[in-house]
Amino acid sequence: MSLEKYKEKRNFKVSPEPSGKSHNTAGSQRDLLYVIQKHRATQLHYDFRLEFNGVLLSWAVPKGPSLDPSVKRLAMQVEDHPLEYGNFEGVIPEGEYGGGTVMVWDNGKWIPESDDIGAALQKGDLKFTLEGKKLRGSWVIVRTHGFGSKPDKSWLLIKHRDKYASEKDITVSQPRSVLSKRLLADIARDNGGDVEKAATGDPGKVANPKVRTTVKSPIRKKRAKT
Repeated sequence: MSLEKYKEKRNFKVSPEPSGKSHNTAGSQRDLLYVIQKHRATQLHYDFRLEFNGVLLSWAVPKGPSLDPSVKRLAMQVEDHPLEYGNFEGVIPEGEYGGGTVMVWDNGKWIPESDDIGAALQKGDLKFTLEGKKLRGSWVIVRTHGFGSKPDKSWLLIKHRDKYASEKDITVSQPRSVLSKRLLADIARDNGGDVEKAATGDPGKVANPKVRTTVKSPIRKKRAKT
């Protein structure tokens, strides 16, 4: 696994993203990190990441994860990211690669269902269990063909049928960061980003680029009967 592509695409003198200087190859006794970052760049998407061989394997999921086993979410494989990226939440300056607001939407650990992760990835069929704060249970990410401009990088993220499966849209019901409890608009505001752009990635009923909390409308007095 290499971080060369990750480093080539970024100017760390400008972007607050971690430079990926460390390369953790700790033994299997430590839990493997899982993280999803909600990212309002040119378009809103969710970055799905699994730790393997000292880096975070990464896929961009345009519509975000679905708890419904009948729904297959397109996941485009992107460059590996450093493990430190799992805690990154903030604003990438506009004009830089991935410019926009980043939220740690979910994190936890993942448990592969295969003894040989590398072989499963090469085969294009990786089954695993997630133990996150939002996503849990059995999942699979499987390579497919015929989607997008890079079919060799095209995968599908699918929830297996278990007690955690649901038709509920968890991206709408649980829109806040697991680290800071903020919405995208809050993160942008706190870090000098484009608040209005970030707010378009928050669910409509909670997004407000100007205030943090919803203000109740004043109670209207009933008209006197004439």
